[in-house]
Amino acid sequence: MTKGSDLLVAALENEGVDRIFGIPGEENLDVVESIRKSSIELVLTRHEQAAAFMAATYGRLTGKPGVCLTTLGPGALNLSTGAAYALLGAMPMVMITGQKGILSSRQARFQVVDVVASMKPLTKLARQIVSPQMIPTTVREAFRIAQEERPGPVHLELPEDIAAEECQEVALIAPHQLELPTASEAALDRAAALITAAKRPLLMFGAAASRPRSTSDIAQFVIRTRIPFFTTQMGKGTVPGGTELYMGTAALSERDYVHEAIEQADLIVTIGHDTIEKPPFIMGKGGPKVVHIGYQPATVEQVYFPQSEVIGDIGPSLKALADRLEGKLPNAQALLHLRERILERIAARATEDRFTPQRLVHDIREVMPHDGILALDNGMYKIWFARNYRTRCLDALPGAACHGDLW
Repeated sequence: MTKGSDLLVAALENEGVDRIFGIPGEENLDVVESIRKSSIELVLTRHEQAAAFMAATYGRLTGKPGVCLTTLGPGALNLSTGAAYALLGAMPMVMITGQKGILSSRQARFQVVDVVASMKPLTKLARQIVSPQMIPTTVREAFRIAQEERPGPVHLELPEDIAAEECQEVALIAPHQLELPTASEAALDRAAALITAAKRPLLMFGAAASRPRSTSDIAQFVIRTRIPFFTTQMGKGTVPGGTELYMGTAALSERDYVHEAIEQADLIVTIGHDTIEKPPFIMGKGGPKVVHIGYQPATVEQVYFPQSEVIGDIGPSLKALADRLEGKLPNAQALLHLRERILERIAARATEDRFTPQRLVHDIREVMPHDGILALDNGMYKIWFARNYRTRCLDALPGAACHGDLW
């Protein structure tokens, strides 16, 4: 006979899951045994929080929900930070936790916490499975919700008696690809008119542009329009490397070529921007106009209220927009000279009177000994150090064959 845990693992295999991050425990032993007999790899972690972060990051990089597994109570609650991380970062993830038996329990309330209730504010869906027969549909729904825009975490709780309960085979549900519509012709025409009329246009890529399925169309949009772009912290890596149009990553309070470009731009085209990110610029009176391109309408905020919106599947929408713009933007690269001028200053290690990220990196390099270690806490300045802090080769290392500084 098939058990509830067998149905769960079969449903996960049906979704294309090839690995699960997590920690075994008494309340998920049936699930662990079913995983052992399956094609899925169980990646053991030292802590439940690490399992959640690994699953969330897997989801962000692949576009497929990462899966993590824990036991009940405090162990399950250790997923909370990872759930919030995935929710804020729009990362598809499915969390599976155990629970004491719900039909009968000889351990009373020992370690019982209402994990489903605690996860509801941190997830797109939190649900307890109360019958083996509902597992295939529940798993399919969980993966659909985790992946649909805006992606995020989903929580399923499987009590140990439901996992161990013998049952008849239940048909699995074939995964289906969610097709999003391309933006409307009218919206594309309005956006094209604004971009064509701009004297100093600038592109910005945010977190929602970071979807594997959109990478090619986004890169082609940059190549075809020739408009320089920058990214938010969470949009980093959206466009493949190697383009000379990249202007950097936005960091508030830093005076650099990105913010000089923002201040001089008369139109900013935001692609995949979500106001849940740290605002890379603040709209205000006399500032640039904004065209919002995204899977979902803009959330109007005090600092963000676009004049035009292009809503739909980002990849096809950008392709349709590029068809309207290619070869028609004489001012496309009006701001690109800002990047070149400041990159020259950085490369020359020029000192500056004002406090900028370049100045900070330069000054620390001046006082650091050659064998010193620089430790950086969390913050946007880490990106500047990664970009500009030259590391010196230690000639004493066996086989060292470098000359001068390395980037």
